[in-house]
Amino acid sequence: MTKRIWLITFFSLFLLTVKAFSKPELYVYSLKTNDLFLSLQQSKSIKVVRLLNIAEISKVPKNRSVLILSDTYPDAEVLLNEDFYRIVKAKNLRVFIEYPSYIPNIQTVVRRDSEFKRVVVNSGFFSGLDSLSVLQVNGLSYLDVREGQIGKAHLVAARVAGFDSAIYGLPKQTSPLLFELPDHSVLISLTNLSNFVSGRYSPNREWGILWKEILQFLLPGTNIPLLKFEPKVQTVYTRNQPLPADAQQKGIRSGIEWFENAKMLIHPTFLDSLKVLRKADIKQIKWNPNMLLGDGTLGVFECIFSEIGHDGQQPIGIFERGDCNSETAMAFALAGKLLDNKRYLKIAENLIDYYLFNSNALDGKYSDPKSAAYGLIPWGISNEYWRGLNYGDDNARFLLAAITTASILKTDKWDETIMKSLMGLLRTTGKNGFRGTQLVLKQFEKNDDWRFYSDRDLINLRPHFESYLWACFLWAYDKTGDKLFLETAQKGLDIMMKNYPDNFTWTNGLAQEKARMILPLAWLVRINNSPQNRVYLNTVVQDMIKLQDASGAIREELGDLRKGRYPPPRTNEAYGTNEASLIAQNGDPVTDLIYTANYVLLGLHEASYATNDPLIKGVEDRLADFLLRIQVRSGSPALHGGWMRSFDFERYEHWGSNADTGWGAWCIETGWSQSWILSILSLREMDSSVWDLSMDSKVKDKYGAFRNMLDR
Repeated sequence: MTKRIWLITFFSLFLLTVKAFSKPELYVYSLKTNDLFLSLQQSKSIKVVRLLNIAEISKVPKNRSVLILSDTYPDAEVLLNEDFYRIVKAKNLRVFIEYPSYIPNIQTVVRRDSEFKRVVVNSGFFSGLDSLSVLQVNGLSYLDVREGQIGKAHLVAARVAGFDSAIYGLPKQTSPLLFELPDHSVLISLTNLSNFVSGRYSPNREWGILWKEILQFLLPGTNIPLLKFEPKVQTVYTRNQPLPADAQQKGIRSGIEWFENAKMLIHPTFLDSLKVLRKADIKQIKWNPNMLLGDGTLGVFECIFSEIGHDGQQPIGIFERGDCNSETAMAFALAGKLLDNKRYLKIAENLIDYYLFNSNALDGKYSDPKSAAYGLIPWGISNEYWRGLNYGDDNARFLLAAITTASILKTDKWDETIMKSLMGLLRTTGKNGFRGTQLVLKQFEKNDDWRFYSDRDLINLRPHFESYLWACFLWAYDKTGDKLFLETAQKGLDIMMKNYPDNFTWTNGLAQEKARMILPLAWLVRINNSPQNRVYLNTVVQDMIKLQDASGAIREELGDLRKGRYPPPRTNEAYGTNEASLIAQNGDPVTDLIYTANYVLLGLHEASYATNDPLIKGVEDRLADFLLRIQVRSGSPALHGGWMRSFDFERYEHWGSNADTGWGAWCIETGWSQSWILSILSLREMDSSVWDLSMDSKVKDKYGAFRNMLDR
């Protein structure tokens, strides 16, 4: 009897041991290239058996688990019929099905009206993902069902505001995406969830959790680990990886190569197509690796837009802007000098020549000495509306970049335009030192006397639009000695700092308004190192220190929402209807590389050289290291080497609220972000600054010819 009990115990333990070390089987119908299939093949805890066609469901043993994955999404659904579901039920199979052509007793229709819709967790199904958590499915197509046809959905598609959760709850109108079929152990996905790598679904960790829980549903009682997968877009260096000694030079080389690999320089063969597209008000085209590359003689495209397709690709923004042309020229000039690349230097020259001399940018009133618009530089040239807009800030950055480019190329060919533009900007600035957000050609048709603008009693507490003008004026004063430049800048800065920062009207965030103040205050200290001016600069620098994360990132910050011009959406319905912040509320761990971090880097760099303050240099160094780490590493030439707008420094991936209609979380702007980051990294490598580099500018030689623009 004792021997029998011992044998039973032995065999029981043996069977348990065998079961513990045997892998559960998961039958999968999919292409061999399907992202989930590839990830499962790497799993050590699951045995994957691939089905060659849907009909092989009949060969699956009873009580097993099956994945039916879409191989033709979004063009066609997976072809299923009533027999398939009958077999599933008869064999008691646990099944996940995505994008099916047939669901018993449920009618579907394909929808592709999903712009700005996000995927929202709608139940407690996913352990580790709270209800109302937000995920991104790019290029979302889904099967729409009539209301009441299904029960509770675990995932829904909806337009929702929020950073990584639907902070206002779900709207009345949602579309179910994932649900359980009644009387079956079947999960139905009405969209594609399995190509999460090639489609660049995000955030990465959350998608790992989502699939872990779906697999747990299919294989109950099995300890499913998080899936391992390699995202298509990553950072060049990890959070704590030691940077190599040549990291900065490598980052510069990769960053400047991005312009060409991403096909940003316009080629002559594309001109006719561009005219047709722009006339139809089409703002973007699909990125194509076979596009021919220009040499700067026809300018540069604006950006890679934030919109991501189901294949993970992002389109090119095809409009042309003055600031992007000049800023890109600066990046090429500095990289050309640093890397001893004559072709880069020629591209830089071509870009500014194109906009100032060979395009229609300065036609009409902009070149008419009798007009108040004389000397100003239009925002863009892709259509007459853009050419009619004149932002002081865009003018200022055009000039700062042109000055830097001219200094590298040692040319005075643009000095006349630079001096004329400085005078045009000065004389259209009001008596308090403020110029306002923008002027348009239609205003000049009504009031074409520059004195009307210079006599305005205007205060515009928006550094985003005002502060870089003051930087240009301070630079102009240093070169010409004309005190009106200094007095105008000092007056505006005094008023702005008296209202700093609580009275600011902020654009996409308060942090970016603070960031814009550093450059003019640094150059003010260059000219007048008074105790008051040093207090101004230190006040803003200390605020940047408070916003700097341990990673080196500059955290985004919102001010009083009543003072926000483009605050986060206040309702679900407002998501995606305007420009907007990348965060929903203060504390969201995001840095903005179009509006904030890029200009903090510029400001701190110039402030460091102006003051020789090691504290400022340390803040700059940490930010520069962070930017080098988060540069995009990708197999896509359109993205590799770029700097996207939004980065979540806690997740350590490119993530943020994509509510902005123009420049969303994943866009790469040729001018604002890519060029300024690249240029300051290059200046750091060269151990110089914009101020020092342009010290020998001969722009004063043109001053006398345009001084009469200010005569009353």
